[in-house]
Amino acid sequence: MKEEKVYLTLQNGQVFEGKRFGAKGDVLGELVFTTGMTGYIETLTDPSYYGQIVIQTFPLIGNYGMICSDRESKKPYLSGYIVREYCEQPSNFRCEEKIDDYLRKNNIVGVYGIDTRELTRTVREAGVMNAVISSRPVQDIEAVKNYVIRDAVKNCTCKEVLYYGEPGAKRTIVLWDFGAKENIVRELVRRDNRVIRVPAYYTAEQILSMRPDGIMLTNGPGDPAENTEIIENIRKLAGKLPIFGICLGHQLFALAMGGKTKKMKYGHRGGNQPVKELSTGTVYISSQNHGYEVIADSIRDVGKLSFINVNDNTCEGVEYPSLNAFTVQFHPEACAGPLDARDLFDKFMNMIDGGKKNA
Repeated sequence: MKEEKVYLTLQNGQVFEGKRFGAKGDVLGELVFTTGMTGYIETLTDPSYYGQIVIQTFPLIGNYGMICSDRESKKPYLSGYIVREYCEQPSNFRCEEKIDDYLRKNNIVGVYGIDTRELTRTVREAGVMNAVISSRPVQDIEAVKNYVIRDAVKNCTCKEVLYYGEPGAKRTIVLWDFGAKENIVRELVRRDNRVIRVPAYYTAEQILSMRPDGIMLTNGPGDPAENTEIIENIRKLAGKLPIFGICLGHQLFALAMGGKTKKMKYGHRGGNQPVKELSTGTVYISSQNHGYEVIADSIRDVGKLSFINVNDNTCEGVEYPSLNAFTVQFHPEACAGPLDARDLFDKFMNMIDGGKKNA
């Protein structure tokens, strides 16, 4: 295969040279990194990476190929993909295709041969910034600086109502899809639930008309504060039914309760993020993918801080006892990642069943 040189130009003017794999073309996006050692299939198909160019800090990617049943959505939503080295000849009995072929088929631009250690260090020190992958050096840095991810949830939510599980299941859960990972659905169905997946633009009235037993607010991409209509509809639903929010759902619920969010310097992304449960002192290793945080002080009058990040003490969970709701910033459904916090789904079931009135 003939190697094609490409350039990664950061908005600060720094340029990295690499080689192309995956799709042809130039692409602009927000440059972020993920620290997962495994789970690149789930990373590629996580809708929360919409509009972003993702750096894998683990040096070798693609060694077990692409496996359809491990995907977290039907297609990748990220803009570009950067690795130190990709495996051209994967070896795994479940492998269905090579990562290079998958990226080509889905029109995702990939870059390999870049020193991802130096690149990650740059992002850690300077913070998340925009970047462009191109065949020729970029002349217009201003265009790179001005890039903004817009309408992220709108572009990642489902287009119609979808049903999962058995019609006669013990409970009915509305899964409000802001860019949901498939394993959230699987965890709910596994616990004897009929899951009704609705688009992000659904109103509180439409959701209540389905007569669910509980509402799941999912993960998703972008700036949470952009979703003003969703926030207003969450405000209308708060206190009416048990609610469990994950990732973007955690941020949106906080905003609906009058809280505030802010963009982090470089976010938390990967399957090795430690979080501490304040009520017990237990530390869980969690899977995370977010670039915004809930400002803990902004929700103290309406909620109780339940989890913090061990590395930087940022808010990782909030309980709202009077509203029968709780939210977490991390991913208890993991995939890829540890399953330490999977019991939070059982906590949600207990809330719905009345075994525990408050979150």
